[in-house]
Amino acid sequence: MAAHNELGKWGEDLAVAYLQGKDYTIIERDWKSGRRDIDIIAKDESGAIVFVEVKTRRNRVFGEPEDAIDYRKMQSLQQAINHYIKYHRINSEVRFDIISIIGTIGSEPEINHIKDVALL
Repeated sequence: MAAHNELGKWGEDLAVAYLQGKDYTIIERDWKSGRRDIDIIAKDESGAIVFVEVKTRRNRVFGEPEDAIDYRKMQSLQQAINHYIKYHRINSEVRFDIISIIGTIGSEPEINHIKDVALL
């Protein structure tokens, strides 16, 4: 596996552990809708369905990890989320979060959970 793929998998695993530590229930990981995907789908302590995009970077040389979620990525995420909601007939509250992780495998990472990010 390429180094950047390993880093991304490590970041997603950390994000899952972080969410579970905050009493979230993980429903799905890497859910696919055609070419689109949602990194983590979870249920928070209030019962809301939370769609989570995870961005992992080694450092901040190119800015904050969440800055990599551009307009095109937001469109893709919104389409995947809408598909998931319709497919699973979700009637509960939903929201979109971002978890950004800075660090390397074997280091102590910096985790930033940004809740209720507005989609387009």
